[in-house]
Amino acid sequence: MPGENLSRDEARERAELLTVDGYEVALDLRSAVGEAAGGEAQRRTFRSVTTIRFRCATPGAATFADLVAPSVNAVTLNGRALDPAAVFDGTRVALEGLAEENVLVVDAQCAYSRTGEGMHRFVDPEDGEVYLYTQYEPADARRVFANFEQPDLKAPYRFEVTAPEGWTVWSNGAEESREGGVWRFAETAPISTYITCVVAGPYHYVTDTYRRGDLEIPLGAMCRKGLAKHFDADDVFLVTKQGFDFFHDNFDYPYPFGKYDQAFVPEYNLGAMENPGMVTFREEYIYRGKVTRAAYERRANVILHEMAHMWFGDLVTMKWWDDLWLKESFADFMGSFSLAEATRFTNSWVTFANNRKAWAYRADQLPSTHPITADIRDLEDAKLNFDGITYAKGAAVLKQLVAYAGREAFLEGARRYFKRHAYGNTALDDLLSVLEETSGRDMKAWARSWLQTSGVNVLTPVVTYDAEGRVAELAVEQEGAELRPHRAAVGLYRAEGGELVRYARAEVDITGARTVVAELVGAERPALVLVNDEDLTYAKVRFDEDSLDTLREHLGDITDPLARALCWSALWNLTRDALLPARDFVALVLRFAGRESDIGVLQMLHAWAQSALTHYAAPAWREEGGRLVSQGALRELRAAEPGSEHQLTWARFFAATASGDADFALLEELLDGSAKIDGLDVDQELRWAFLGPLAAHGRADESVINAELARDDTASGKRHQVRCLAARPSEAVKAQAWAQVVESDALSNALVEATIAGFVQPSQRALIAPYAPKYFDAIERVWRERSIQIGMDVVRGLFPSLQDDPSTLEATDAWLAAHEEAAPALRRLVLEARDDLARALRAQECDAAAG
Repeated sequence: MPGENLSRDEARERAELLTVDGYEVALDLRSAVGEAAGGEAQRRTFRSVTTIRFRCATPGAATFADLVAPSVNAVTLNGRALDPAAVFDGTRVALEGLAEENVLVVDAQCAYSRTGEGMHRFVDPEDGEVYLYTQYEPADARRVFANFEQPDLKAPYRFEVTAPEGWTVWSNGAEESREGGVWRFAETAPISTYITCVVAGPYHYVTDTYRRGDLEIPLGAMCRKGLAKHFDADDVFLVTKQGFDFFHDNFDYPYPFGKYDQAFVPEYNLGAMENPGMVTFREEYIYRGKVTRAAYERRANVILHEMAHMWFGDLVTMKWWDDLWLKESFADFMGSFSLAEATRFTNSWVTFANNRKAWAYRADQLPSTHPITADIRDLEDAKLNFDGITYAKGAAVLKQLVAYAGREAFLEGARRYFKRHAYGNTALDDLLSVLEETSGRDMKAWARSWLQTSGVNVLTPVVTYDAEGRVAELAVEQEGAELRPHRAAVGLYRAEGGELVRYARAEVDITGARTVVAELVGAERPALVLVNDEDLTYAKVRFDEDSLDTLREHLGDITDPLARALCWSALWNLTRDALLPARDFVALVLRFAGRESDIGVLQMLHAWAQSALTHYAAPAWREEGGRLVSQGALRELRAAEPGSEHQLTWARFFAATASGDADFALLEELLDGSAKIDGLDVDQELRWAFLGPLAAHGRADESVINAELARDDTASGKRHQVRCLAARPSEAVKAQAWAQVVESDALSNALVEATIAGFVQPSQRALIAPYAPKYFDAIERVWRERSIQIGMDVVRGLFPSLQDDPSTLEATDAWLAAHEEAAPALRRLVLEARDDLARALRAQECDAAAG
């Protein structure tokens, strides 16, 4: 729609013109239940009446309010009625002749969402109950109420919600009153539009209280009634209280938003959202079956990430999306930092090194890589920049900053930042100035190198030895377009009693193309040199030949879990960079993964091994490689301790890599109970994990899949069923799945995601090959007609990456050449997919040469 993609220049101009004093938003959500007006073929709508009080710096000027809605009933500006047909174009309300002080009232019919953007409406298939929640970032509050949709026009909000009988309603502010189905909430502190929130429905709700001296914070946690039996709210509250202790100890600024509710909601596009006082999470963080410690760690990290946002992002907010990192990088860093220091997950930096940074390294090598402080021209740019650079690279760079400036200087800088800019908006210079005060370092030079340039450096050790076999010189060579200053540790490891242990360490400032580590001269010859030991900096690490030989034979002997994780990460980067054959990486996984003690690292190794087989292995070796992996997975499954999380992880990996009749027969027998593995509880979630590959290989037809849904007739079961149905190896099945996702908008966001996951099967390359040209024919229309979230899902998820030959690369280049005027965000997604494909082809060449 015209005007839907707000530009930075428009936002800057409006911010200079307006000061917003407050919002009063009244929503009537009774239409969420019962028959839709005009039948289900008509879009359900709800009434939204918004009153905005604002000042104008230039009386007589014109501006606009944002609103994406099917229709507007009435608009009044300063008591003067405006013709909706004349002032509303579907995305904006034109406002002319502004006074110094203004009151705008917009009465609109807004649409419920099925894409997770705006006011999302979900009908639980288990019991027919309706649940609502809002999700706005970066700019979907305008789908629920008229506003000035940009982060630097903060204001207080009062929400009033009329809800169906029997429902409960929550918002950012505490409940003030409820009468006759009308819920009224306390006025909020000044916040941005994108973090306002309403949650409504027959949710299961649990309460607790956090106390610290005179501070008392009411806590709440909620989920759908159908998930209540699985909801471990006690653990959610435990982590929440530990987080509040940590942030109050370190930030010296009391939590500023009153209550703290946490809602686990269905069909959620993100991991979570930091709405102050009303945080929302994807309900998949409520576990319906047995999961590993890594799953609980992941949930705890997200809880703490969102809590960090109460200060970084909500209390102090970026002026525009250019500085999105000011909140996301800090929250990502603080999530791991607080997890390690305040909870039972003391090894969170291992997960960070192995998982989060892998996301960053991938993103930073794409053609769309950008500086951490990005150039965000408009809202479409903003939507795509919630990426591995903004989150994980930014967090890794902050970890480097702590090593560079010192922990206390960093935290004192944060404390001054909050107090100086509370309830305001900031840009990069505001943060740098406080960090310069507290650290005494030149933060502008540091920022130029780390925040305002893109790309990842490569650090390689170069070692020479004297006649006695001791280190004569150890240098670290740095590559990259921008040679950055790195505060890093270099560790030397040797074999002791069957273990690889560190016996020498030096922390050094790496600058320029070559840095000598003088402190290690004279050390005995190491078996392994590990640059960036302890993971202090952000860089890809290489090995000298002796170290690489050691890892091939003794990787599992490294006793320190973080050092071991760093070696695995470096080996994976070598594989992705076509410097280590995929079959060699797979062999390392098969040889050493069974000894991996950290369950999160083990799960990452499984994911990498699958990627290596699917994308990086030479086509001629895939079948043999797949057989070796499935055999290895089954061997480790049978060897794992009965009932352990390692056994569960190997069971899931075996199902995902099953490749022959014997494998499929075992999965069938585990499902029907005729085979058992001691200690393995085949619960409902594991049943679906076993059924997926059976469906994809033609061993489970529609009747079997539907029978499984009858066992698990829930929202989760429905998503699994849709995925399994779309996975079946049939031309008719693939045609139907394609039509449901590409040609129709009937499916919700969650079912679109499930259908795409089922459609794309590595074992069905030939079957889905005809859809490669259809993809290029469809994507511009899909991007134009569908919401940006669904557009992203389709463009990313259906790119023909499994048609991994040069002709697909040529087809992609042809589309890019013919669509130079396509939306920049769409072109970015296609360019990223092209880069992944080109990388896969290079890796396949490397692997073939090793054969």
